[in-house]
Amino acid sequence: MNKKRTASGEPPAAGFHPAAVHPEGGRTPESRHAAGSRRSGKELALDGKILEKIKSLRLSGEAEKLAEKFLRDEEVQAMQEYANSVSIVRLKYNDHGPVHMRTVAYNAIIMMDLIRKAGVKTSLESEESGGFEDSLGAVLSGALLHDLGMAIGRQDHELHSAYLAYPILDRIIREVYGMNYQKIAVIRSLALEAISGHMGNRSIYSLEAGIVQIADGCDMKKGRARIPLALAGSPRMGDIHQYSANSIEELTIEQGAEKPISIRVDMSSEVGLFQVEEVLLNKIAAGTAKSYVELYAVLNGGKPKRYL
Repeated sequence: MNKKRTASGEPPAAGFHPAAVHPEGGRTPESRHAAGSRRSGKELALDGKILEKIKSLRLSGEAEKLAEKFLRDEEVQAMQEYANSVSIVRLKYNDHGPVHMRTVAYNAIIMMDLIRKAGVKTSLESEESGGFEDSLGAVLSGALLHDLGMAIGRQDHELHSAYLAYPILDRIIREVYGMNYQKIAVIRSLALEAISGHMGNRSIYSLEAGIVQIADGCDMKKGRARIPLALAGSPRMGDIHQYSANSIEELTIEQGAEKPISIRVDMSSEVGLFQVEEVLLNKIAAGTAKSYVELYAVLNGGKPKRYL
């Protein structure tokens, strides 16, 4: 008889329940509440990377302050954790929680830095509605809240995310920008566009929203699928997302040879091409940042295959 095993491959201990497993090496919202809602080590490490990257951009400090407030906000943390619990335990999907949303934010910050270095203006800059730091604030805010709607379900989760995020966005943005209603309106609106458009199935119009869309598609490394695969027990319809993600060894975002952004995906199996061709490539093609991106896939250290 096949016995269910934990992610480490060991038989589950007595009393084991899938809801007690968290894909980020931490705990579910329920167990975290009992333990004082501590963030996992992986979450804290990502917090440090996000803040360090923003600080390296040498801006006014507003974006850094905004990031600190989102990363330390208990309501944001609780919403992210519950969205992840529903995604993994109830729906059997990949990680859509605190680590995923932080990873997307970090990816987006890297890409924002690269387009800035290449002299590409954001939509706010081009339209003279704001500066680069305002654009970064919107991208960061949208990325950190984009999957809250998974707490309700997969279908239309991007729209659920938008209305769940609105009061949080409004509260935190006002804490940073005070009575500057112009910045509040601009950053809040752009963040909501990024959230509602991140799946690539709705039209987006700002470069900022396009960056979040691609940053989301770039979170495909094998760690994201580890726990869902362990809990599944046996293959199910739709598991291609998890099996393909489990073959992705590394994803690198750096300056391109011809374009501002180069994305390289290293994989150990051809099944990983599903992530590149059916997920990431579609998100890039559907968005506003396509003309600034090079995309490569590398199978088992072989010759890179260029898509864009």
